[in-house]
Amino acid sequence: MVTLTDNAIGLIRRLLNQPGMAEEAGVRIAVSASPRSLSVRVTDRPYNGDHVVTTSGARLFLDAVAAQALAGKALDASIVDGRVTFAVTGRAAYSEEAVG
Repeated sequence: MVTLTDNAIGLIRRLLNQPGMAEEAGVRIAVSASPRSLSVRVTDRPYNGDHVVTTSGARLFLDAVAAQALAGKALDASIVDGRVTFAVTGRAAYSEEAVG
């Protein structure tokens, strides 16, 4: 399963702590229409069949293909030009608190 860096945890928590955000909300990563590409968006809840990764209050939802593609990797995040940017590194650095 994918792990989250401290940067990713912090930025996901910031995204999810916005006013009006559902308590079950999370960041969803899924297969994109573009080849070899993943889409990232905030959703109110996981989609049916999503893998849920919760680490230190950061909730990540992965569709089956994204979960397989990110297995054993680490997800990092940063802010570039005012936008949250996610990056995948080849090696997991942290372990999840819960995987559902």
